[in-house]
Amino acid sequence: MKLTEIADNPGSRPSRIRVGRGIGSGKGKTSGRGVKGQKARSGVAVKGFEGGQMPIHRRLPKGGFKNLFRVAYLPVNLGKVQAAVDAGRIEAGATVTAAVLAETGVLGLRRGFPVRLLADGEITVALNFEVDAASASAVAAVEAAGGKVTIIPKREVPRKEGKKAVRRKAQIAKKEAREAARA
Repeated sequence: MKLTEIADNPGSRPSRIRVGRGIGSGKGKTSGRGVKGQKARSGVAVKGFEGGQMPIHRRLPKGGFKNLFRVAYLPVNLGKVQAAVDAGRIEAGATVTAAVLAETGVLGLRRGFPVRLLADGEITVALNFEVDAASASAVAAVEAAGGKVTIIPKREVPRKEGKKAVRRKAQIAKKEAREAARA
């Protein structure tokens, strides 16, 4: 065999269709693009266009609802905490907070998210939990093991006030100051 004899397998590289080479080829004149119009021109991709008819993505109703005030909790199961205790990462009788769970690797390192204690798995060691939320069955399981669950009160998130509200508060403060000066 010589280098000049090397070739691809027959049919593995089909030759490209040569368009615009006469009507006898079947791909002459309009080159397989039909007749005139926008899609006969090059560089046209009209995705979702249905000829002026209202497109299906606008005909179908919108669905669902996204609650802007939803609290996303990070779930922590009792079985994972017990595995950390068995591995010696958490001491028996210790106070378990979100920071402790993050340090020991039970919780992902996503700070600022509230933690919810769930009852998947068993716990046999007495631990004191300080979490943002807990299921009733998780609280019962921890108390049965001799521990305690303390729910951290919800932190008040300061809301951004609009310009109108700030201006109105300033007006009220001025009015009260004038009335205090008169009296």
